[in-house]
Amino acid sequence: MSLPGSFLPSGGPDSQLQAVFWDMDGTIVDTEPYWIQAEKDLVASHGGTWTDEEALELVGQALTFSARRLQQAGVDLSVDTIISTLTDQVARQVRTHVPWRPGARELLGELAASGIPCAMVTMSTAVLARAIASHLPERTFRILVTGDMVERGKPHPEPYQLAFTELAQSVPGLSKSRCIAIEDSYPGYTSARAAGLTALAVPHFVPLPPDADRIEWTTLAGRSISDLQALTAPGTGAPESGSHESGAQK
Repeated sequence: MSLPGSFLPSGGPDSQLQAVFWDMDGTIVDTEPYWIQAEKDLVASHGGTWTDEEALELVGQALTFSARRLQQAGVDLSVDTIISTLTDQVARQVRTHVPWRPGARELLGELAASGIPCAMVTMSTAVLARAIASHLPERTFRILVTGDMVERGKPHPEPYQLAFTELAQSVPGLSKSRCIAIEDSYPGYTSARAAGLTALAVPHFVPLPPDADRIEWTTLAGRSISDLQALTAPGTGAPESGSHESGAQK
């Protein structure tokens, strides 16, 4: 969905970096503990148990996938009802306290000040995505793509492909090779890569499988646009299908 307001042009003709696509849960905000507690409470209310290990398996997955797993754990509700129940509980906690991830707001602010557009690509619902976006300066994100906007969630490429297609309508000449997607989870990283974007992994709750070629940072704290620009330099960006991926960075 496009957000209202006017925006600065993308980076300018001399800018290598054209746009940044952001995951939300675990990347911008540390909401995974909120989701895990909501899952535990819901399963417990239906007489079951839900372990941390089971909860971690859902990190980064589409909410429909998570809802079906909770049904298997004994939650006798429809997929839509499970999603709305979880989202409502997380949203209530977010309204009380937004747990920002280190460096995320600062990097978002620098990108906005430089006129480089950002898009949020999250498997959370539009209600929660808008709640988080409302705590950031106006025009931080040009568009939001949420889990209720796609048929196939992460790790499928549809969410990032939709975000790129929508953003390309307002950013002439937008090229996937000049865009960065920032993700904390393996499903999200896989989704961005499958969509043809340069994917930057910043793992948080769940370590990613070993991959010597993955671009990976331990934190966004202290990072700047110049660090992102370096990832879109020739030879370091996302390859076309079958070509070499860029080297890992810490």
